Amino acid sequence: MGFLSDIHGNLAALERVLDDLKGRDVRDVWVAGDLLFGGDRPLEVWQLLTKHSAHCVRGLGDTALCMVDPDTLLPENEQERSMSQLFVKTRRALGDLVVERLRRLPEKLRIPLIDGSEIVMVHGSPADPSQEMSQDMTDAELSALVGDDPADIVVCGGSHVPFRRDLDDLSIINVGSVGAAPGGHTAHYAIITPRMDGARVEALYVEF
Repeated sequence: MGFLSDIHGNLAALERVLDDLKGRDVRDVWVAGDLLFGGDRPLEVWQLLTKHSAHCVRGLGDTALCMVDPDTLLPENEQERSMSQLFVKTRRALGDLVVERLRRLPEKLRIPLIDGSEIVMVHGSPADPSQEMSQDMTDAELSALVGDDPADIVVCGGSHVPFRRDLDDLSIINVGSVGAAPGGHTAHYAIITPRMDGARVEALYVEF
């Protein structure tokens, strides 16, 4: 299973990751949100994810696209004005049908594994899908964001920086970002291979 996150409308990065997954004979694609907002090819990204029957959850950018009325945006400076213009452009490119499909995406997906364990995939954290889990947090801070979720593996995004943290019997796998990694031109993803003796996790990246 290939896990990715934070594509942010970057078609070239997504194509590179999907090609690499195909070369590794991985065709089951899971995406932890922030699919479309930020890049210049949002509709093509959505179409490619649909073509690959990707399992997606809704991230913060996706939620904004389907919940925020563009007419209510009141930018106060040049940076906010630029983001507002990109927001409106993205909404227009997607059209009402895709925006509605975004709205219907779940905030969490649960994946049972063959050894009896379970993955929960969420954009931010199990306790709060809007709150990211980042590599600089303490174990206690991460545990609070996991809450009482029963999963054995948490797959998330949000921070754009990949990391793994093992807390007792729980593994937190932040898969980084496909389309908006710090420094650019690097796309992160992970492969999780279910096995009877426990899932194998590989953190990977490709240049684009």
